[in-house]
Parts: sequence; C-alpha cells; structure tokens
Amino acid sequence: MRDEDLDRVYIEADRLRRFVTGLFAAAGLPQEGAATVADCLVRANLRGTDTHGVFRAATYLRRLREGLNKPDPNITIRPVAVAASHVDGDNGMGAVVGRRAMREAIRLAQEHGTGLVSVCHSNHYGMAAYYVLQALEAGLVGIAFTNASPAFPPWGGRKPFFGTSPMAFAVPTGSQPAFVLDMAMSVLARGNVYVAAEAGRQIPPGLALDREGRPTTDPQALIDGGSMLPFGGVKGAALSMLMDILAGVYSGAAFGGEVGNPHKSFDRPQNVGHLFLCLRTDLFMPAESFRARMDELILRMKSEPRAAGVDEILVPGEREARRERERLATGIPLSADVHAALDAEAARYGLDPLMVSPAPLA
Repeated sequence: MRDEDLDRVYIEADRLRRFVTGLFAAAGLPQEGAATVADCLVRANLRGTDTHGVFRAATYLRRLREGLNKPDPNITIRPVAVAASHVDGDNGMGAVVGRRAMREAIRLAQEHGTGLVSVCHSNHYGMAAYYVLQALEAGLVGIAFTNASPAFPPWGGRKPFFGTSPMAFAVPTGSQPAFVLDMAMSVLARGNVYVAAEAGRQIPPGLALDREGRPTTDPQALIDGGSMLPFGGVKGAALSMLMDILAGVYSGAAFGGEVGNPHKSFDRPQNVGHLFLCLRTDLFMPAESFRARMDELILRMKSEPRAAGVDEILVPGEREARRERERLATGIPLSADVHAALDAEAARYGLDPLMVSPAPLA
C-alpha cells in the first residue's frame, strides 16, 4: 500500500451521490438541483478529477448559507438566433445553470445541426468535462468554455488577472474510446493548490509566483495574493485571455479580473460566464461514417511507434474513463480531510455521517 493510501477511506459512488444530494437539499436546493450538483461533484471523483469533486462541497455550501448563490434561481433562456440562445443563470449554482444551458445547446443542435449557448450570472461549475459528456451521451460533439476568477497575470505581469478558465471538448466514436479533452490554462489545477495547502505540502517549482512576482513552491504564498503561471508560457496566457473573451465579454458576465473567487470572495456573487457549442456529427456525412472515421483515426494513432518507456498510446479522456470504471467497482477514495469536512457539513444540517470503508470495496 502506498503512503498516500493510508489515510484514505472508500465510498460507493451512488451512496456518496445520495449523501451529497442530501447536504444540498438541506441547504435549500430543490431536489433536482441538489441531485445535479451532487452528480457533477461525484462524477469528477469517479473520473479522478478529485480537485473538482466532493472536496468542493463545503465551499459551495458556505456560499449558499451566506446568500451568495440562489438555491432556486429563475434561469431564463432567450433565443437570439435560429441556433443560438442566451442564458441568464440568475446566480444559481454553476452545475445547475451549466447543465440547463448545455441541455439547450443540445436541443438546438439536434434541431438545427449546431447549437450555441452563452451564459451569464453563473458560478463555479465544477469539472468542465461534465457538460461535454452530456453532449457525448446525446451523440453530439460538445464544446464548453468558461472564465474564472483571477489566477495568473497577463503575460509580463505579476498580479492575478485572467482565470485558469478550462475548456473541454468531446467527440463521439464508434467502437473506440471517445475523445474527451478537459484542460485548464494552468500546468497545475487550482484545486490542487488548495489541496496541497490543506495537507501542508509544497507545489512543484516553476508553477507559481508569490505576491511580489517571485517564484514560489509554497501553496499558501500563492493563495495569499500570488499568481499561478499558465502552461506554455505566452501561448497559455493568450488562451486564458481568449476564454475570458468568449465566456466573459461575449456573454455579459464578469470579465477582466472581476470574476469572484469561490474560495475567497464571500462578499459578492461570482458572475461566471460560460459558452457551450454542440455539433451534430451528420452535417457533412452520415453519422455512421463520421464515427467510423473517428475509429480509424484512433486505431491509426494507437498503432504508431511508441516512445521509450510508453506501454500504450491513449486517447484524451481514455485514462479518466478507465478510472471511472475502476472506481465504480472499488469505490471512490476520499482523504481523511475531505471525509471529515463532509461529516462536519452533515452534522451542521442534522444529517447522519457518511458511512465509509477503510479499504477498497472490490
């Protein structure tokens, strides 16, 4: 057993989903909204994106208690073109707003071939892949952009301004693994910074600056006014700006350093913006032909000569899909800190603690 496994407990996914749904229902969300938020968080844990999993529940619940998110928002959808709509999330939970907006993009694409939906007045919406997986399950190409609270400076600056602002893409296939790409503009996911700070661990060098613009490996120095650095230097910084343009400027949401930080800005709503795009695969050829061509692309890629030490060439998202299958069988691992935080929230609402196993379930 690895050292990092020693303080882990394991929980069956459906049990964890019901528990987290109960927490958000107790905090005032209608049952459907509570189930959506829980599903978004648990799906992230299943796929191994633990920084966007139930680790986030305590922060989301605090924002609800302090009136920074509306538990039952009046989400409005305004058609703006034949295949485009604008969604005002009315400061609802990001997962609730995002799922509803992607459902609209799917509807538009199924009817018109493409569907474009822009969103304002939303909040942190968790794992970006959650939304493109909706499109994938409908047999569509799915694309999701979001902006985020300041994390890194504009290229050449030292103060956080643009967000890590992940983008996600999903493309259907036939018999081969689907292409599912979910990537932030940072080398290190921001959630990993908070996890490292809580665990008292350092972060790798070359990924962050302190408030004076000096390189640091101290996650707390980053949290206390420092800046993350984008992947690829100026290229990542430019993409981060593009996410702010498409998801923030274009949607009517906050932009240019104004998006609230979900962990620190407890004085105001976040006003996050999103942009969703869905494409039917049968626009230029039969859907079956498209899927067959995707399979051929992946088979060709996987048969390419491998670099030294590489056992297998993987499709983006394939590793996460395998982890999801594994965790559905063995249970979702939770750190002692996350388990304790969930039990503390349950106690706050008078709910039973989370029942876990000290070892994998299978």
